[in-house]
Amino acid sequence: MDFGIRGKVALVAASSRGLGRASAEALAAEGTDLVLCARGESALRETAEHIRRTTGVRVVDVVADVAAPDGIARVLDAARRELGRVDILVTNGGGPPAGPFDSHAPDAWEDAVRSTLTSVVELVRGVLPGMRERKWGRIVNITSIAVKQPVDNLILSNSVRAAVTGFARTLANEVAPNGITVNNVMPGFTRTARVEELAERTATLKGSTPAAAFAAWESQIPMGRLGEPPELGAMVCFLCSTHASYTTGASIPVDGGWIRSLL
Repeated sequence: MDFGIRGKVALVAASSRGLGRASAEALAAEGTDLVLCARGESALRETAEHIRRTTGVRVVDVVADVAAPDGIARVLDAARRELGRVDILVTNGGGPPAGPFDSHAPDAWEDAVRSTLTSVVELVRGVLPGMRERKWGRIVNITSIAVKQPVDNLILSNSVRAAVTGFARTLANEVAPNGITVNNVMPGFTRTARVEELAERTATLKGSTPAAAFAAWESQIPMGRLGEPPELGAMVCFLCSTHASYTTGASIPVDGGWIRSLL
């Protein structure tokens, strides 16, 4: 199936590894040129070079922290300067620290809002005028199953990613007349560095082991296993395609059936 996005330009945040990298690789396989950003230079350069070598698309890689205004400005400036526009925006981030309410000081809440919500709002602010002008755009936010069914010990993520969902659902209606779709994907327990860190934190709190944490999660998933990043990347890529032109305002789980609600 041709996804119809060859030659489009996608900006993928936090794309040096994990779900961001998997999304970037899926888009590149469809011929989409990329703007990649992450805080860690070494991993980002390796990812960018791998994608260039294996797909032949143009890749602009920018070391930047999108939790900071100057980081967002640097990424957006590079996108306009090197590739001229952004047709597709995939927002993503590692997520706030785990822990119960009492373990998070006020500054942790401020950091969570800045990195998880404000970064999304400001990236959208930067790309939306061009999308409106061209009457075409795709915005996909990588959120979490926690916005649908809160996950224990993730009060920061449960709270702030839910705000991203509210923002996206409202924005979707505002920009639909301009040929722009806005959707969220909700990854479940997926084999990434973030989930490995969460397993270690869970083990510490419960006095067990990371292996026990993984086993407990797998027991809750009807498919009986954790997800793999490319499975999430495939969903992101589809939502960015021309075939998904009538899907907007949706939050779609990629979780092996973990969420048990009807809707």
